Amino acid sequence: MPKTIAILGSALFFAVAPCVLAGLIPWSITHWEFRPPFFDLQATRAVGMLLIAAGLPGLIDSFARFALQGLGTPAPIAPPQNLVVTGLYRYVRNPIYVAVVAVILGQAILFGDWRLMTYGGLMWLAFHAFVLAYEEPVLAESFGAQYEDFRANVPRWIPRLTPWRAA
Repeated sequence: MPKTIAILGSALFFAVAPCVLAGLIPWSITHWEFRPPFFDLQATRAVGMLLIAAGLPGLIDSFARFALQGLGTPAPIAPPQNLVVTGLYRYVRNPIYVAVVAVILGQAILFGDWRLMTYGGLMWLAFHAFVLAYEEPVLAESFGAQYEDFRANVPRWIPRLTPWRAA
């Protein structure tokens, strides 16, 4: 896939998937209205802002890496030609899903909304099922030993403390 098409495809998929899952749906649940803070502590709102602030740049960076290094998109219909193992992928195998869930949970904590917390948990479960049932088998088939090495060294959900470096 030419780099220009990969960039456009990733940008389109970004507008469709993360913007809907971590933007439109949370807005439809909360209308971004503040409720009383969790545990009646205003400090919890800062935790929510930190999760959002951590998730958004990671999400954007990971999408960019799919286009620029992977020469594809995160969408299953236009997968990358190269396995992406740089950036946040050196710490966690699924930084896009981690970032989306972080943004959703960050909004839940910021707005004090348990409905959004439940939605974030359900999104993580859906991502987990998709990764196990589809994504990991396809990546193993597509990238073979390179993916197996990556999978053996980089955790699926909880980031490593130090970056992994491919041999």
